[in-house]
Amino acid sequence: MEIGLYTFGDVGTNPVTGEKVDAQKRLNNLMEEIELADQVGLDVFGLGEHHRPNYAVTAPSTVLAAAARTTKNIKLSSAVTVLSSEDPVRAYQQFATLDNLTNGRAELMVGRGSFIESFPLFGYDLNDYDALFEEKLAMLMAINEDEKLNWKATAHTQGVKGVGVYPRPVNGKLPIWIAAGGTPQSMVRAGAYGAPLALAIIGGEPRRFAPLADLYRRAAEQAGHADTARVSLNVHGFVGEDGKAAADLFFPAQKQVMDQIGRERGWGPQSRAQFDASMSPEGAMFVGSPAQLVDKILGLKEDLGFDRVTMQMAIGVIEQKEMLKAIEVLGTKVAPELRNAS
Repeated sequence: MEIGLYTFGDVGTNPVTGEKVDAQKRLNNLMEEIELADQVGLDVFGLGEHHRPNYAVTAPSTVLAAAARTTKNIKLSSAVTVLSSEDPVRAYQQFATLDNLTNGRAELMVGRGSFIESFPLFGYDLNDYDALFEEKLAMLMAINEDEKLNWKATAHTQGVKGVGVYPRPVNGKLPIWIAAGGTPQSMVRAGAYGAPLALAIIGGEPRRFAPLADLYRRAAEQAGHADTARVSLNVHGFVGEDGKAAADLFFPAQKQVMDQIGRERGWGPQSRAQFDASMSPEGAMFVGSPAQLVDKILGLKEDLGFDRVTMQMAIGVIEQKEMLKAIEVLGTKVAPELRNAS
C-alpha cells in the first residue's frame, strides 16, 4: 500500500487566524511540505494544475522540479495535468525531464480537470471538451511507447512523421495515470490503455465506487493489461494525534473552499454536521486520528481494490506548523500501519 499527498497550492486568508498567504509564500511552504513528506517516508506527492486566483500552482512540473534536488525517494507527480488544454509533446518532455532529474521518480497524471479556466486561456473551445482529451491522450500514450513519434493528425493534434521526443524517461516509459471522477466511459478508457487509474472521491460514499473500479479492471483484462491495472483513491482528509482536534483544525479551511466552489456550482453551504457525518467509516472525508484513518482505509480496501491513497490535506489556508505536524503523523503513524497490513 502506498500513501501520499496532493494539493493545488491554495492561496488566500486563513479563516481562523486571518493570516494571508500569497503565491510566493505558498510555493515556498510547498517546498517544506514535499521535503518533509520525503523524510518521513511518504510514497508520492502530487501537484494539481489550476488557473484561478486562489491557487499558486499553474505549472506542476516546474514546482516539482524545484523539489527534485532536495528529495531522495518520494515520487513526484502531477495531480492532475489538464491534458485537454496542453500539448502532449510538451507535457511529456516536461515530466521526462523531471524523471531524469529525480533518477526515475516522476509520474504524470492526466485528466480533463475540475475547472474550465484553461480552455479559454489557451484558446480551446469547451464544446470540444471530450474530443480534446481523447485525441491528446492517444497521442501522449503513443509518445510513451516509442522514441520516434509517428502520428496522423486529428482535429486537435498535429501530424508527426518519425520525429524523436526527448529526453526519454530513465526506465524507458513514464508512469502515466489517468484521473477520473467516476463515469463508466472514463473507467473503460483507462482500462483499455492499461493505465493506472486515479479515482477521485470527494463526496458520497466511497463504497459506491466499487462497481466502477471493477469495470476498470474488467476493461484492462479484456485489453490484455490485467498486469498493469492499479487503482489509487484521491481523497480529502487530514490527520492528527487526536481525531477531534484534527477535524476542528481542518473544517474551517475545507468549508471555506467547498462553499466557494458550491456557490459557483449551485450547492448549498456545508454544515459541521454534514462534515462530521462524512468522517464516518462510510463517508468520503478521511479525517481523524491515525487509528481512525488506518481502519477506514483498510475497511474500504477489499471492496475497492486500491493499492494507493493520496490525500488532499492542504485545502484552503491552514497554518504551516499544523500542516507539517499532520504530514509527520501521516508518514510516521499511518503509512507504516497500512504497509504492515498490506
